[in-house]
Amino acid sequence: MSATDTLTRFLHEHIPLTGAMQLQASAYDGERLELNAPLAPNINDKGTAFGGSLYNIAVLCGWSLLRLKLNEAGLNEKNIVIHEANTRYLLPVTGELRASCTLTTDALTEFMQPLKKKGRARITLTVAIHQQDQTAVEFTGNYVVLD
Repeated sequence: MSATDTLTRFLHEHIPLTGAMQLQASAYDGERLELNAPLAPNINDKGTAFGGSLYNIAVLCGWSLLRLKLNEAGLNEKNIVIHEANTRYLLPVTGELRASCTLTTDALTEFMQPLKKKGRARITLTVAIHQQDQTAVEFTGNYVVLD
């Protein structure tokens, strides 16, 4: 089973909202993760994506990328929590919700040093949600990883 299939299954089993959103992990290359969800279960009264769904897919994209990286490092027991977030809604999303987040090797190394030494660390991740090749939502999340 691929990393994206395993992640999707994990999210649906442990975060029930992801099933209702029909969220899927669609791409992962070791640094960049993409999550997708169809518009229909995430629609609002204006026929565009509900702001709460956009926020959730963004939070989950960063959280999921960290989960994948921790699992790869054998740190499956670590807890990931969102500590603080900022979301900018720039354009309405009228189609599929597509969130992406990148964690470079350098940023991961910098994050892992205090995590391995102190058992906890903080990291800021940026997530973008695109609509027809334009950034519709910019999300910045501060995540804390701890025992």
